[in-house]
Amino acid sequence: MSDQTGPPPAAPAPVPPPDVSAALSLRGLWKRFGQKIAVAGVDLDVPTGSFFGLVGPNGAGKTTSLSMATGLLRPDFGTVHVHGTDLWALPERAKAELGVLPDGVRLFDRLTGAQLLTYAGLLRGLDRDTVAERTEDLLQAMDLVGDRDTFVVDYSAGMTKKIGLASAMIHAPRVLVLDEPFEAVDPVSAANIRDILHGYVADGGTVVVSSHVMDLVQRMCSHVAVIAGGHVLAAGTVAGVRGEQSLEDRFVDLVGGRRESEGLAWLRSSSASS
Repeated sequence: MSDQTGPPPAAPAPVPPPDVSAALSLRGLWKRFGQKIAVAGVDLDVPTGSFFGLVGPNGAGKTTSLSMATGLLRPDFGTVHVHGTDLWALPERAKAELGVLPDGVRLFDRLTGAQLLTYAGLLRGLDRDTVAERTEDLLQAMDLVGDRDTFVVDYSAGMTKKIGLASAMIHAPRVLVLDEPFEAVDPVSAANIRDILHGYVADGGTVVVSSHVMDLVQRMCSHVAVIAGGHVLAAGTVAGVRGEQSLEDRFVDLVGGRRESEGLAWLRSSSASS
């Protein structure tokens, strides 16, 4: 969370109108928790059909921004538009366009994998025949057919991410918003998830992911935004943001915080003497 304290301005500065052609258009988002300002006037457009990465250090405001962008958290100020629809004015219409995988939010893990997908589909208003068909398709795509009748509480971290992603996709949303989808996921599961997401984008969907892994974002995403201290520091295509540097080096330059290690001379001496 940002180190900023105090309330946001009583009357935030004017912001440009939303980009109604964008998959997600955030304007002037502010959020405060007590005296801590987590998000301080975020403006961001996610182009339709992009694979968009949101990167930042711990406490940068990524999860808070994504929570507001998907209707999980109401902003103190600002607006969110999903394919031109105001999320807070017309929440049912806007949320029908979204598939969300939050970070750290527990699933209904006393259901089996198949039951969880069935529940997610029915909750989205799909008929039972459609839910049954899509459940089988998603279990196959996620390589979870053999664990369809296993309780989600007994799934591994990678399996849990995959069943959560399947639950977010079952209603065929136009935008997927995934908070740390690869955290604690083994390399094989991560590769399978990336393949599924790339196929989704190739078919016209839009993916937004947050991640701490710069190399992964650089290889996977077409666009990226760097956020720190509740502000967007840079946004655009990956090539445009990183310039002649690696994305990791550009990120460190923008965010700062690299420390010299002269104070650990004792560690180097110890290693040399062993």
